Amino acid sequence: MLLRAPPTIFLRNGSTAGSLISPSSVSVPPTIVCAAAKGGSSNSRPITGVVFEPFEEVKKELNLVPTVPQQSLARQKFADESESAINEQINVEYNVSYVYHAMYAYFDRDNVALKGIANFFKESSEEERGHAEKLMEYQNKRGGKVKLQSILMPLSEFDHAEKGDALYAMELALSLEKLTNEKLLHLHAVANKNNDVQLADFVESEFLGEQVEAIKKISEYVAQLRRVGKGHGVWHFDQALLNDGAAV
Repeated sequence: MLLRAPPTIFLRNGSTAGSLISPSSVSVPPTIVCAAAKGGSSNSRPITGVVFEPFEEVKKELNLVPTVPQQSLARQKFADESESAINEQINVEYNVSYVYHAMYAYFDRDNVALKGIANFFKESSEEERGHAEKLMEYQNKRGGKVKLQSILMPLSEFDHAEKGDALYAMELALSLEKLTNEKLLHLHAVANKNNDVQLADFVESEFLGEQVEAIKKISEYVAQLRRVGKGHGVWHFDQALLNDGAAV
């Protein structure tokens, strides 16, 4: 007759019953206890290993959401200095646009009649105004407030005794484009100072590259007008501009 050893029973505390095996010689596997919440209550104990707890981390953001109707709900990490710099750049763009519009009106006169140059400055004026509107849209998108400032009255006469009107106006346009570029670089520096990566990217992608191209193009126009002098050469340059910018 075969005798069987009684089964070994491991108790919860690690001791055994009905066995000669020492409890210290047996490794008890770790137990995982899963408890289901009753009555719709949630388990508030943190789960080991979880790094991101959205409902905890969002609490500080909820405290930043304004309750006053006059304050923007979309504003986040947008410094007052950045808001002021954008409003300043809007004013710069409108002022430059105003000067270009005055140049368009001058060269479109019947006794000046340089239609190519007139159209160039008209398009430039519309472009600068478009830049101002783009900045206004961005200001509202970030939760800032657009504050338009005064625009200075531009010149109405651009004739110059030595240079002539075309060269004088184009040199003035080149100076304005370089000034605009300086102001944009200042806006970019303000964005970097306030760690506003989004604003810095907006200035880089929407303005700086285009500004460099504009400076290069008007620089070539100035160089060409200096070569041709006054008189028939200016008329030929104007005709080239009128025919799809063939002067470039």
